[in-house]
Amino acid sequence: MRTGLVIVASTRAAAGTYPDRSGPLAVEFLRGLGLDTPDARVVADADIPAAVAQALAEGPSVLLTSGGTGVTPDDRTVDTIAPHLDRELPGIVHAFFTRGLESTPTAVISRAVAGLAGRTFVMTLPGSTGGVRDGCAVLAPLLPHLLDQLEGHHDH
Repeated sequence: MRTGLVIVASTRAAAGTYPDRSGPLAVEFLRGLGLDTPDARVVADADIPAAVAQALAEGPSVLLTSGGTGVTPDDRTVDTIAPHLDRELPGIVHAFFTRGLESTPTAVISRAVAGLAGRTFVMTLPGSTGGVRDGCAVLAPLLPHLLDQLEGHHDH
């Protein structure tokens, strides 16, 4: 059974200041692809390193993060994920930014990484619902094939 995990980096949502709206979109996307995915884990930005280490230790097929991809000092998600990646997949990030630019000129101010941490596909998405929707739209046709390859199915 393929599994998915979603981590949302939002200090305010973790504190209950407002509800997280991006995490459920990513969770529903992964569930729609047939991945067994629990509800998103919402953590404060400062807790991202521990949350990522815990998630990767669980060995999910896919780990998506939302939030912490900007340029403020609190935005730590990309910096946390990057050292865990054994192989980066910059083409996916390029496609993500290309799609984002279609509707949001500032999309490229965000940072993102995508790649493999062991046998887990990982991608960092912005904290906005639009950014998560764009990321899911880019990943939808790619993830099934990518997961097949990671599982050793090389016949397509």
